[in-house]
Amino acid sequence: MDNGFWIALLFVSVGTLCMRLLPLLWMQRHLLKQKSKGGLAAIPDWLTVLGPLMIAAMLGVSLVPATPSLFTWLATILGAFSALMAWLWTKSLGWPVLAGVSTYGVVIVLARITIGG
Repeated sequence: MDNGFWIALLFVSVGTLCMRLLPLLWMQRHLLKQKSKGGLAAIPDWLTVLGPLMIAAMLGVSLVPATPSLFTWLATILGAFSALMAWLWTKSLGWPVLAGVSTYGVVIVLARITIGG
């Protein structure tokens, strides 16, 4: 592997660490400051929406196929639909992921078999 891969992996790792660690460290400092003042330690509004915003961003990125074609869009739509149905049925987190990824994979494999490549 060339060095570019390892450099990119390092940047992604540091970015992921910062997205998780910096809010944690800030919140710890904020809570200690509130505690020393004798006030109630309230979580700021912007911090409560940070997690859902990150999940929404990942969802948005994952709904657009890397190589757009009829089959990848079909696989994406069917995968998202099966994940939604699995969530409505089980109300859990694991089964919808399994259903969506499995459906996506089956559609892609069937499309490759069908078009011969």
